[in-house]
Amino acid sequence: MTNKTGGLAAKEGGGRGRGRRPADEVRADVLRTVGDLLLAEGTGDLTFERVAKAAGVSKTTLYKWWPSKGALALDGYFHAVEETLAFPDTGDVRADLLTQLRSFAHVMTRTPGGRVLAELIGAAQTDKDLAAAYRNLYSSPRRRLAGERLQRAQEAGQIRADVDVQVLVDQLWGAAYHRLLIPDEPVTDAFVVALVGNLLDGVGPK
Repeated sequence: MTNKTGGLAAKEGGGRGRGRRPADEVRADVLRTVGDLLLAEGTGDLTFERVAKAAGVSKTTLYKWWPSKGALALDGYFHAVEETLAFPDTGDVRADLLTQLRSFAHVMTRTPGGRVLAELIGAAQTDKDLAAAYRNLYSSPRRRLAGERLQRAQEAGQIRADVDVQVLVDQLWGAAYHRLLIPDEPVTDAFVVALVGNLLDGVGPK
């Protein structure tokens, strides 16, 4: 994952002109700015004022699209990790699960992304708007992508037809989130390999 913090520093130092720009371009620039801030520093110093200055927009524009700091942070985080956490489909469900979960583990353990996500999940417990944004912008799309990939594997005969693929999603990513939020044990590559192996091979005696 590329962290363009150098570009962010240049923005914060100089700002942008206030000329008319297409709304999609403005929104994309804001999300890049927020993503850079989050992956460099976390959510602590993220403010509407700082983002507005760095992205060259007004705070009014930000509030029009994002009602709270949490919603803005979540949207920026999602866009920052979206490409890294894309779900591959090579036709081999085991390989694809390992690839995706390894990418997820990398973001969680080797970048500030894990801390950012944990902070957002924690804040969502007492912020209904953020909780709704979390479901709509992050968890529901991630669940849908995983479910679709597992369903294609099911149709290809790689997963039994009677298996509920949404439960598989919970078993795989739920275990990873558990280790993220309750860090008694680390999210390691060995953990990812064992997680996929236990699920696809079963745990009963052979």
